Amino acid sequence: MKAVIQRVSEAEVTVQGRITGKIGTGYVILLGIAQEDGEKDLDKLIRKIIGLRIFADGEGKTNLSLADVDGQLLVISQFTLMADCRKGRRPSFVKAKDPGEAEALYRLFIQKCRTHVPVVEHGEFGAEMKVSLVNDGPFTIILDSSELN
Repeated sequence: MKAVIQRVSEAEVTVQGRITGKIGTGYVILLGIAQEDGEKDLDKLIRKIIGLRIFADGEGKTNLSLADVDGQLLVISQFTLMADCRKGRRPSFVKAKDPGEAEALYRLFIQKCRTHVPVVEHGEFGAEMKVSLVNDGPFTIILDSSELN
């Protein structure tokens, strides 16, 4: 499972012109789910994301967590994070989990995030989405559950 985490001052996602999720200060999480991913990967990733200290404290040091700043989450499914671009010019997505299984894990990810963060908004699984955000910093981190303890 891969996640691209962007620290934002605001963000929103729309589907066919309709806002499906909107947040203020927090993280936009682009979430990609691989064939071999399961609930254990999801739990490791959430634990790491929630614990990240990437917000500035009073001295300007990245020392505060999402909870410290009353941050919010906007979670967007993005199977293209599983792209394999090693051969040719057209990415292969064979490493992405079957859409039905991936959607179940995506929904579980959102549900579990809500036990840690009061405001968790999201996109629409499988839809063509437009994501607008103000990347604060900019500050972007990429996590892979296979690389976490």
